[in-house]
Amino acid sequence: MLLVQGVSKKYGDKFVLRNVNLSIAAGDFVSMIGPSGAGKSSLLKVITKEEGFHTGKIFVDGEDIDFIKGNQIGYYRRKIGVVFQDFKLLSRKTAFENIAFALEMAGKGSKEINDIVPKVLALVSLEDKAHRFPRELSGGEQQRVAIARALIHKPKLLLADEPTGNLDANTGWEIIQLLQRINNFGTTIIMATHDQNVVNAIRRRVIAMEDGMVVRDQASGRYVT
Repeated sequence: MLLVQGVSKKYGDKFVLRNVNLSIAAGDFVSMIGPSGAGKSSLLKVITKEEGFHTGKIFVDGEDIDFIKGNQIGYYRRKIGVVFQDFKLLSRKTAFENIAFALEMAGKGSKEINDIVPKVLALVSLEDKAHRFPRELSGGEQQRVAIARALIHKPKLLLADEPTGNLDANTGWEIIQLLQRINNFGTTIIMATHDQNVVNAIRRRVIAMEDGMVVRDQASGRYVT
């Protein structure tokens, strides 16, 4: 599903990624752990082509992303769902409208939108909150809307960047359980986090990063620093 070969990236003279190598199979659930500035978010950004990188190669589902350019980038990103720490919902749109807007941008018609949106809202258990605005939703509910939005194109790969960072422990664990359920449907998940307790609760593969480098790749079990 994902192959990263010798990827390095820098801002000016400062490296944020240093010769990163990793391979993630389809259906995996991988936690990337490390402190702020370790390179976790930078790696996710180069995978989505939000930012470029200086050396190395990245293959997603067998495709060399170097060759994805121009209007092809939008189509490529539909293969990838992205969930952020700060939700990134549109404040003047309801939960339904936030999800529908992403479909509208992809050129979907109202019939298809009205078919898809209720299904993904049901998947994240928010059918009864479809017409609520973000300000009327709890943090956990807003994150569920964001996850639903990330799933609308049925992505093979879901990237979650600190998805529990703005949530309390109980709500955060509910989000992790939702991500695990999505993974059970076959979606590959890469989750960046600094929370070792979350990683230990999941007990799946852990990739540790420090100073832009992969310093540890542990198959499963409890992660101990």
